[in-house]
Amino acid sequence: MADRLVRFGVAVPDSLLSEFDLFIQGNGLQNRSEAIRQLIRERLAREMWAHGEGTVFGTVTIMYDHHTKDATNALTSLQHDFGDVIICTTHVHVDHDHCLECIVMKGDAGTIKGFENALSSVRGIKTIDLSVSAIL
Repeated sequence: MADRLVRFGVAVPDSLLSEFDLFIQGNGLQNRSEAIRQLIRERLAREMWAHGEGTVFGTVTIMYDHHTKDATNALTSLQHDFGDVIICTTHVHVDHDHCLECIVMKGDAGTIKGFENALSSVRGIKTIDLSVSAIL
């Protein structure tokens, strides 16, 4: 059953509203209400993540040099350590030296944050990018 919608007023400067309307158009959103709902959900999910509380969904995308000594073994071992929150992993061979992995996760925000922090200690990782969402 869907929640009851509540109407409320928001006062913003004309220039900010014009920019917001361009954002709505550029992102294919239905209307201002849907855009505001989406922004609120995104912010609340980020707060859950920041505080390490609640169940979140996320993807961690990493780029790494697979020639770095023990990088592949360290990543595999780490993923097994966090197997209870990892749903799946996609591995792409970018070029002769680099691999990209996208790791889809669901679980306690603190646990997923711990996984991201643990990735930072793996030698050979070039970039770590996290996207987090929650059902709100």
